[in-house]
Amino acid sequence: MKDLPVVFIMGPTASGKTSLAIELAKIVPAEIISVDSALVYRGMDIGTAKPDAKEQQGIPHHLIDIIDPIESYSAADFRNDALALIKAIKQRNKLVILAGGTMMYFKALLEGISPLPEADESVRAQLEDEASRIGWSGLHKQLAEIDPVAANRIHENDPQRINRALEVYRITGKTMTELTETKGDALPYPSVQFAIAPTQRDVLHKRIEQRFSQMIELGFEHEVRALYNRGDLHKDLPSIRCVGYRQMWDYLSGHYDHEEMVFRGVVATRQLAKRQLTWLRSWQDLTWLHTGDKQNLQRVYSSLSC
Repeated sequence: MKDLPVVFIMGPTASGKTSLAIELAKIVPAEIISVDSALVYRGMDIGTAKPDAKEQQGIPHHLIDIIDPIESYSAADFRNDALALIKAIKQRNKLVILAGGTMMYFKALLEGISPLPEADESVRAQLEDEASRIGWSGLHKQLAEIDPVAANRIHENDPQRINRALEVYRITGKTMTELTETKGDALPYPSVQFAIAPTQRDVLHKRIEQRFSQMIELGFEHEVRALYNRGDLHKDLPSIRCVGYRQMWDYLSGHYDHEEMVFRGVVATRQLAKRQLTWLRSWQDLTWLHTGDKQNLQRVYSSLSC
């Protein structure tokens, strides 16, 4: 088992990635590493379609429920954690399955990430002091002048990422965009990579609508209301910007009614799926699987030569 390749199961939201990974883990001794930037958050279960206790039963799952929604988790954090887990799982003589839809995480794991400087508390404190005087929007304007690419990617109400981007520039004299053009080490293990999706776009859209409706029935509003009522969270945090949560948060804030929230949530999820598919269409060495095809499990299993 140690010599088997790492299995990647990628795809857009609501395509059946989790189900396929669990099916595979039932016939081969395996552990599943979640590759999902939303599943890392505790207390965010319904809106992320997090596999429940019954689904996880007997199959170790990793990188689920590891941080509080007020915290951040980067692609670099994921890569470090995933590499350590892959090594440990292989030492336990089990197959490693990575399943999820956060393509940036998969890419970081496969290709490595740029060597960025470690945090400098004095620089961060200086930036915090400047923010107290001119606001994070003022610092965002500074970032736009030195690194417009990063500023376009980072929201002006995301102080953590603004701070980090300016910190990197003040430490190195180079922008984060410049530094990220240099990649780190590639994944030191062989892999087989699969993407699963419906053959027809309207089928995927229907699955997204059904999932969002099911989320509402399962108590999604109650879940987000609990986060909303904490008092220490806000809509510009990466956790609350997750698709579905952002729309429900705005509904709870009185920005629009329930029907509009559902509509916006479904549209946003469709847009996410479109972005995920765009990533995958340019992916190298990828085998496509069709959602609902009864041969999917056999095709993945056969790739292992076990």
